[in-house]
Amino acid sequence: MLNINGLTACYGESEILHDIHLSVPDGKIIALVGRNGVGKTTTLKSIMGLVRSPKGSITLAGEELQKKPPYERARMGIGYVPQGRDIFPQMTVAENLRLGLEVCGGKKQDPTELYRLFPIVEKFLPRKGGDLSGGQQQQLAIARALIAHPKLLMLDEPTEGIQPSIIQEIGHAIRTINEKTGLSILLVEQYLDFALDLADECYVMDKGQIVLHVKSGEADKDEIQQYMLAS
Repeated sequence: MLNINGLTACYGESEILHDIHLSVPDGKIIALVGRNGVGKTTTLKSIMGLVRSPKGSITLAGEELQKKPPYERARMGIGYVPQGRDIFPQMTVAENLRLGLEVCGGKKQDPTELYRLFPIVEKFLPRKGGDLSGGQQQQLAIARALIAHPKLLMLDEPTEGIQPSIIQEIGHAIRTINEKTGLSILLVEQYLDFALDLADECYVMDKGQIVLHVKSGEADKDEIQQYMLAS
């Protein structure tokens, strides 16, 4: 599905990512973990074309993305939920969802399955996005990314600032989406237990590089935590 080979990424003249190799196979959930500031978000932004990446290859279903602008990458099937969610606070929940359809030309989609996964979204359709709690906004952001039926869903810190009960609901929804639809998912997380519980494989990032790649069921949590806590 997604393959990254030899990727570098820069902010200005500063190289942030160094020779990244990462794959998200069809139908799998892949976690990318690490402490703050090591390059996890930059990796997702590079995949979306939001950060300059002068070297390396990014392919989706065999098609090279490097020269394509962000809107084309979205139309090719990448759903992206950024850190902070980026919902539109003055728009209603229904209007936020409709924006998610822009990547497929505004073509109407049946939201029934989304409402089953995220009942709160249907309940609050007339409510403004800014009036929702953080957990409700996260559910709306994921639903908005899913409504156009992407091939790949990228989630940046979906548990950040959310109460434990809602984290469980979001984890259940992610697992259900993956199992029912075979959607490939790239999950960036600091909450290690959440990431390992959901993911088939785990990549660990430190100082802009991938330093460890393991199957989640074989992961040594103590080894990973050393990178999560390192200064």
